Amino acid sequence: MSEERDRLRSVRHAFGEFRQRMKSRRKKLGGHVVRLVGEERVETWKDKLLARRESFRAFVHQYIDPDSWYYPVLRGAAKYSLILLLFLIGYVFVLQTNFLYLTGAMPSVADLKNPKLNQASEIYSLDGQMIAKFYAENRTPIKYENIPAHLTQALIATEDARFYSHGGIDPRAIGRAAFSLGREGGGSTITQQLAKNLFKTRRRNNEGVLNRIPFVRKVIYKSKEWLMAMTLERNFTKEEILTYYFNTVDFGQNSFGLKTAAKTFFNKVPDSLSIQEGAVLVGLQKATTYYNPLKNPKNSLMRRNIVLGQMAKYKYLTKIQVDSISELPLKTEFSPESASAGPASYLKNAVEDFVTEWSESNRNGLDLYTDGLKIYTTIDSRMQKYAEEAVQERMKKLQKTFDNHWRGRNPWTDENGEELPGFIDSVARRTERYKGLVKRFQLYPDSVNYYMKVKKQRMRVFDWEGKNQAREVEMTPYDSIAYYKHFLQAGMVAMDPHTGFIRAWVGGLDHNYFKYDHVKQGRRQPGSTFKPFVYAAAIDDTAFNMSPCDRIRDQPFRKPYRENGEEKVWEPKNSGGGFTYSNMTLRRALARSVNSITAQLTDMIGPDRVVEYAHKLGITSRLAAVPSIGLGSSDVSLYELVSAYSTFVNEGQHTKPMIVQRIEDRDGLEIEVFKQERRPAISAESAYLMLYMLQGGLQERGGTSQNLWSFDLFKRNHQMGGKTGTTSNNSDGWFVGVSDKLVVGAWVGGDDRSIHFRSTDMGEGAKTALPLVGGFLEKVYADPKFRDLQGPFPKATVDIQKQYDDCASDYEDYENSSEESSDSTGGAGGGADSLFVLPPVVVPDPPDSTRVPEPPGP
Repeated sequence: MSEERDRLRSVRHAFGEFRQRMKSRRKKLGGHVVRLVGEERVETWKDKLLARRESFRAFVHQYIDPDSWYYPVLRGAAKYSLILLLFLIGYVFVLQTNFLYLTGAMPSVADLKNPKLNQASEIYSLDGQMIAKFYAENRTPIKYENIPAHLTQALIATEDARFYSHGGIDPRAIGRAAFSLGREGGGSTITQQLAKNLFKTRRRNNEGVLNRIPFVRKVIYKSKEWLMAMTLERNFTKEEILTYYFNTVDFGQNSFGLKTAAKTFFNKVPDSLSIQEGAVLVGLQKATTYYNPLKNPKNSLMRRNIVLGQMAKYKYLTKIQVDSISELPLKTEFSPESASAGPASYLKNAVEDFVTEWSESNRNGLDLYTDGLKIYTTIDSRMQKYAEEAVQERMKKLQKTFDNHWRGRNPWTDENGEELPGFIDSVARRTERYKGLVKRFQLYPDSVNYYMKVKKQRMRVFDWEGKNQAREVEMTPYDSIAYYKHFLQAGMVAMDPHTGFIRAWVGGLDHNYFKYDHVKQGRRQPGSTFKPFVYAAAIDDTAFNMSPCDRIRDQPFRKPYRENGEEKVWEPKNSGGGFTYSNMTLRRALARSVNSITAQLTDMIGPDRVVEYAHKLGITSRLAAVPSIGLGSSDVSLYELVSAYSTFVNEGQHTKPMIVQRIEDRDGLEIEVFKQERRPAISAESAYLMLYMLQGGLQERGGTSQNLWSFDLFKRNHQMGGKTGTTSNNSDGWFVGVSDKLVVGAWVGGDDRSIHFRSTDMGEGAKTALPLVGGFLEKVYADPKFRDLQGPFPKATVDIQKQYDDCASDYEDYENSSEESSDSTGGAGGGADSLFVLPPVVVPDPPDSTRVPEPPGP
């Protein structure tokens, strides 16, 4: 007892000292005020205050006897009520203003009157199909009339029975929750839950200093939600609040909002949900994991029946209905939406870059992941489907060939065909997993080795032969890297050369497993697909003014140059290693992809001029103006190549590729429509002659593109041109095919340049990339909807002054021409795109050592 008295005495003493300090501070403050405004003015204020207080007392005493026994009680009650009122006003002020950062931020009145949902942006194809989404929260809002009545009834019966009779706060529910300590449910109303969902009141970035105190934190959270709930009730009808609720709530499984949840759990639209399915979704609001019908079906079934019981309790269903529905089994149809799922998944990166750049340049502050934009692309969903199918079918076969080719050996080798030592180790060290382990086990390198090379993990990997191209395996992270490095990769893109519309875009084998986009993100040496830019410069540049009939001899070429102070000589060879010494026309030289002639042309024109023309035609990558530039020694993307080749079809006008036509806001209001960007690149005559040159790849003897004749493409007098490309050691296979209505390009190769076929006969672009284009076009042209894409090239719209269509009368270029077609970046052992399929039509030809029948001319 003595200890308690001592403790009480010390508390009183401390409180007394506190009162003395406060009095002292008030005196000091009073002294400051007197010095600031003057003693006379302070006395005047004091007199007025006392006079008003006396006047108020006189008024009260008219009705209440100050000598009565209850007067002190009333006076105390009034005093403490006033103190409480002032405290509440101050507390609300602190909450609303986040005074001294005590309670965290609150949404503004404007935000509360016009709340903004985080809404997924949707990407649509040219033919109106939704092909992808961007989202931070996967949500697509719906209207009140599309919400089934039984769903709103289930929600109200379970979460807020007096929803229609309160103004945002239910005192009875709060009292019940307080009295039962939460055992009989919480006191939150639907409106309060909406406030929490809309404005994320319980996130750390909304916390203040006082939120660090556990009990105080909860009081602040609830207070904010009460204030916001009352504001929402003043500004919205009950139907609008219910709509907002169903559009904001998290149902788990990355599904936000009723529409996404109905699709995810039942593969339905909301207004087709049954009563029991709606009860399952409402039941999820108590705990999205514990009552998840996919992970915990027993718990979900139990909760569903509780919800049904609540509906019967509040007369939304009869007991007979509830008993009958409760006997039904729990059925779901899991149909999750993945950000990378669906067609044109690789296109998403390009769309994101485009929209982000557009938003920043216009400073409109739009967010692709939260603002619910409608983005209408130029992609045709049917063409996209055919492109993906063609890549899947052709690459699956090519991978088998590649695996058999390297059976028993790893495909990463040096120029001498020897396996690169430590190749996988060097790749592994660049991975985020390895860097994270090194950071975690700085003092224990053996642990890094254990988790990378020893400890196996269950993982799902890509497999051409597996179910849905995947299989479950156990392997170490190190083994998984080696596993994936065995795969050949691919990219393909199709473009309308006149409008600039990108019609199909396949950036890789499967976006779920290979994220890198080989259309625009990837840049590799283009090999001989770069050669047309050299020939275009020679034909278009008035300083040279050449024509397809001009001739250059296929002979050795030497170019001295200086590198790092050392004199060197560049001597490119044809793929066969030898030279024919025949005097070839430019058309035949391009068709056969003869390196020596391209090197001579590059030297004659000048590497700088070649680079200039490549950029004019549509190449945007940095190009090194070196002697080997004409053989494709600088890296470019497939996207750029297709863009540049389209200039030849478009009468010399370069049309910038378009992937987005227009953008609308979440309400369907048009924000911007994008227009074609065109500029002159070369003359219309030069463009026409280059089309004639590119047709030579199919029509000239030994043309490297003649494998295209093996595909069913040439109905309705259809004409095509094209150019293959194969880089040194067969690291990259390329093909770009051109027609009047479509330009299609493809690339095939390993993730690393050291991964490739050992023989040109198997690794050249004519055998790897061309079949992707041929397979795609075969599918497109077989579709009656795309029949108008076939046909001949149009006649020239300008007078063609240069000789081009009768230069084959002189056969000097055939003499001694036993060479293979050359298609490499230079040096012995370069790739070759040789003919291996005969064209369907044979016409008489003059004697020639290659003895290969030639298809009809244009």
